[in-house]
Amino acid sequence: VQLQASGGGLVQAGGSLRLSCVTSGITFGDYAMGWFRQAPGKEREFVAAISWGRDLTYYTDSAKDRFTISRDNDKNTVYLQMNSLKPEDTAVYYCNGRHRVLGDYWGQGTLVTVSS
Repeated sequence: VQLQASGGGLVQAGGSLRLSCVTSGITFGDYAMGWFRQAPGKEREFVAAISWGRDLTYYTDSAKDRFTISRDNDKNTVYLQMNSLKPEDTAVYYCNGRHRVLGDYWGQGTLVTVSS
């Protein structure tokens, strides 16, 4: 099983980035997919998630109205479009796949740095 995240980088405050997470080794459509992040010295926190089947979306308060999570089941990929980025969004972003029976899989992180 692999979850390969990409798309991080350095961006100025107010800018945008689009993260991608390509998966392999799982039946992608059976998994809820999510993004988490971990800032230096802090615990990993939830950012956004999208359900399997009905593609319901969920966001932490700080991500609402700025971030959009989406999935392409044909490409086994989940995306996180991040707009109006703030310095406090700086973190390593991790993608997560969650199956209701099989549990969680995690990808390696991709670093997002937002300069002020």
